[in-house]
Amino acid sequence: MTGDRRPDPGGARWAEAGELPGLAAVETAADGMFAAVGIIFPPDPTTIAETGDPSRVLVAGTPPVGFAMIGWVDGGVHLDQLAVHPDHGRRGIGGRLLEAVCDHAASVGASAVTLTTFRDVPWNAPWYARRGFAVLDPAEWGPEMAALVAHERELGIELAPRVVMRRPLAA
Repeated sequence: MTGDRRPDPGGARWAEAGELPGLAAVETAADGMFAAVGIIFPPDPTTIAETGDPSRVLVAGTPPVGFAMIGWVDGGVHLDQLAVHPDHGRRGIGGRLLEAVCDHAASVGASAVTLTTFRDVPWNAPWYARRGFAVLDPAEWGPEMAALVAHERELGIELAPRVVMRRPLAA
């Protein structure tokens, strides 16, 4: 990622390379919460394990107890993954990470942040909706978003209805 690298005043900061391996345990623990709603993820590597680029990852805590991994889709900032270890949940960490992502996106000139998430899981689409995200109709997806959704399906991530969401950013 390029652009403004200032840490968020709410506690989010850019990851250091040495912190990336430990984030897989955070993601795995967070993913375990989905079992309560009948969603069991395939045994593939975690999303965070697939990046070696700390400039794509905001973290909270030392050592990190949560992270947000970002990328670019159709020319805009995309939230690839947001995970907070359940032992540290319900303390606003996820919200601070999300706001740091949106602040970063605005600082690099993005007009919005997009993400894909489960439609009916309370801490997924409904949580993002309360934070300014709205579901995008497939007709509004760009070619990279369509490819990303198809790739998620191929990986077996669509274990329950999923949606693409977008939050516009102030100009």
